[in-house]
Amino acid sequence: MLGNIVTGCSVLAPAGMLAELSDGLGVTIHTAGLLITFGAIVLCVGSPVTAWLTSRTERRALLTATLLVLTLTNAASAFVPNYDSLLIIRLVMLAVGVLYTPQAAGTAALIVPVEKRGSTIAYIFLGWSLAAAIGLPLITFIASRYGFRATYGAIALTGLVSSLLLWWRLPGGLHGAPVDFRTWVDLGRNPMVILLLSITTLQMSGQFVVFTFMGPLLAKLTGANADAVGIVFALYGIFGFVGIVIATRVVDSWGAWKTSVLFTVLLLAGVAGWALSAGAYALMAASVAVWGLGFASTNSMQQVRLVGAAPALASASVSLNTSVLYIGQAIGSAIGGLLFAREWLHSAGYVATAFVAAALAVVVITRPRRTAATAAAE
Repeated sequence: MLGNIVTGCSVLAPAGMLAELSDGLGVTIHTAGLLITFGAIVLCVGSPVTAWLTSRTERRALLTATLLVLTLTNAASAFVPNYDSLLIIRLVMLAVGVLYTPQAAGTAALIVPVEKRGSTIAYIFLGWSLAAAIGLPLITFIASRYGFRATYGAIALTGLVSSLLLWWRLPGGLHGAPVDFRTWVDLGRNPMVILLLSITTLQMSGQFVVFTFMGPLLAKLTGANADAVGIVFALYGIFGFVGIVIATRVVDSWGAWKTSVLFTVLLLAGVAGWALSAGAYALMAASVAVWGLGFASTNSMQQVRLVGAAPALASASVSLNTSVLYIGQAIGSAIGGLLFAREWLHSAGYVATAFVAAALAVVVITRPRRTAATAAAE
């Protein structure tokens, strides 16, 4: 979970300091936003490839090495001379860092009983909520006062501490099921897996149309300064934390589908609220809070549902979910960048809402079928 905080901060950092990156490196905000778009492309390609290449690697060594690479590349980012150097380092960072989240979820499944798998995977994903709740506001705060270089240095220090703790506490000798070509074929023939992956893609595409440029959008639409933007990021993350705590508590009794429906509805309500209230800071902030309730919980439920849909292929399906998650980020941030560059600031919220509404529709149609045993029990 702590490693997911580092991973989340490494992936999301540019969104919290686009203005500082723009000023410090002499590029436009749209160009600075491409750090997220290009990074997401590397992440979506890298997830299944690295899952295949490392499927036979012992998990403690793999996860610790991944965090050490994140530590070193964040440290290097603090000393870059120009934008091109930062982009190259970021692509290397994420090509390796893509390993962490899916393999952490798969590792968690190896060390807990089956009946606790859903809540444990949701707990592991709590790291992403904390990255948004604590990491993004701190990134915005540090960058606005000390520059983006100090921010990267802080992430590197956190990564070093996390890697040492992981090596100390995680049991050794953990190995997941090997991933080969047959694994991908089996996943591709599973209709439920395909539908679940489409949900992830739609949800993330919609969110990142707005999220990538949330700071600049707030500044342009409401005149918000860096501290006001930091407050909105904090609301997003704090309510994301609350949402995933609730999801962790109810998923084992409700089931992943009902939990997923609830939090996707909240996600849609928040994104739609942003679109409808654009220009009113207080209402936009409140909408982001509702949005936050859904963002991490929906992603963790996706992982739980994928593990349940094909338990024997969990390592590959979760890594593939991570891959399409980043496809969504790339699509959303690219669309958001085009809208921002053309000053179509109000349109972003409505485009985001359309994507999330489509995701909810697919969630609804993936309701599990009742078996004869279930019907008899009812």
